[in-house]
Amino acid sequence: MIQSWGYAAPKAKAPLAPYTFERRDPGANDIVIQIQYCGVCHSDIHQARDEWGGSVFPMVPGHEIVGTVVKVGSAVKHFKEGDLAGVGCMVNSCGKCVACADGEEQFCQKGANFTYNSSEGGVTTQGGYSDKIVVTEAFALRISPKLDLAATAPLLCAGITTYSPLRHWKVGKGMKVGVVGLGGLGHMALKLAHSFGAHVVQFTTSKNKEADARRLGADDVVFSNDPAHMKKHAGSFDFILDTVSAPHDYLTYLNLLRRNATMTLVGLPDKPAELPARGLIFGRRSLAGSLIGGIRETQEMLDYCAEHNIVSDIELIPISKINEAYERMLKSDVKYRFVIDLATLPKP
Repeated sequence: MIQSWGYAAPKAKAPLAPYTFERRDPGANDIVIQIQYCGVCHSDIHQARDEWGGSVFPMVPGHEIVGTVVKVGSAVKHFKEGDLAGVGCMVNSCGKCVACADGEEQFCQKGANFTYNSSEGGVTTQGGYSDKIVVTEAFALRISPKLDLAATAPLLCAGITTYSPLRHWKVGKGMKVGVVGLGGLGHMALKLAHSFGAHVVQFTTSKNKEADARRLGADDVVFSNDPAHMKKHAGSFDFILDTVSAPHDYLTYLNLLRRNATMTLVGLPDKPAELPARGLIFGRRSLAGSLIGGIRETQEMLDYCAEHNIVSDIELIPISKINEAYERMLKSDVKYRFVIDLATLPKP
């Protein structure tokens, strides 16, 4: 076993604190990544506070991981020591079911092995708020040296979570696309949809966010708390991507879709929503969901971002500020993703 250390939630709703643990020994197909940066996702808070249920403690969160390969197994073909590499939301899957065969391991029928608060080989997985990680090369991502490494970390979740549905629903030129929520996910949706050539509209309740939304790629900004402003856009959207993870009214946005159009959810509220059927029936509209993306698509996204120089807007923090960062995230006090500098992680 390999000695490792990081920050963990010792129990639900407890502050994260230094934690020493063991990672498995690397095998022939594994690489060891010295973690340099790890993004902070809202789902880290949900799981560290057991808001979705089923959390296992102590828990080391973090699934937006980038760093340098420091060891490779004898059978590894695509990485060498010194390469930049990343780990997203998954570290393994069954590799045999239909979903895995299709390159959509996130939908593995036997259950994907997620980067933390999951299990791999019967051992609880621990995430990227730590010094290193061991992962099979099939679930490691190549990172271009062209990109700012710290700002690349959130692409491993926020990037692929928005890229995948935009690609699946074929967002591109000539389409009017809405983005609900301007946070870690929403700001990546704006950047990506804009780069795909769509006419992108940001929904917000805050007039002071308009300038920033336009800077990030919005062609228009709609104030969703203004009924008259919303009514002007009724029945006009080809696609809406809803990134909000707090409970809200889906019908408000469904009514803005054209006939046969789709609104896709990527946020995961901790409470169920009520949805009047009329929002779907009138206009034959669809309400869909999307979960991250497979490894092949995640690599595609990283390569696309390297080609178009797309990264996240981040605030770099020392790991000692992680509990403060959680509280600030809950107040939407970050533009737009916290990233932990693991050089600040003290040795035990």
